[in-house]
Amino acid sequence: MTLGKKPFWENKPLTELTHEEWEALCDGCGQCCLHKIEDESTREVYYTYIACRLLDLEKCRCTNYSQRMDEVAECLRITPTGFHRMQILPETCAYRRLSEGKKLLWWHPLISNDPETVHQEDISIRGKAISEENIHPDEFENCIIDH
Repeated sequence: MTLGKKPFWENKPLTELTHEEWEALCDGCGQCCLHKIEDESTREVYYTYIACRLLDLEKCRCTNYSQRMDEVAECLRITPTGFHRMQILPETCAYRRLSEGKKLLWWHPLISNDPETVHQEDISIRGKAISEENIHPDEFENCIIDH
């Protein structure tokens, strides 16, 4: 970033970001990899503390990111043109915030220059989630996170 020049996420619409810029927006919180339950009558989405089997629970990153769509049928690909899907993401998520015209939060690694601030500020799922391999799918509803 050059002095006086706006950072790419403030300078371009999401649909014009390069692949590298798009990927850089991920803060590494891991919340998108938590299983969610949608109330069919209200359309409200509830997060569980159950993570996708591909998520590294310490690093909060997918262990097979490039092949995740082949390995996990329910994996939701978020794209610059998929704004309608952004609502399922947490309010802290850079993709959602930017799609709603909001700024990145101070702890985002692109702002703080430190990938650990997302964990230090208790935004990530580090230490809060279990792998789906450790629980039966019938029990997911009993694992909803209270906000």
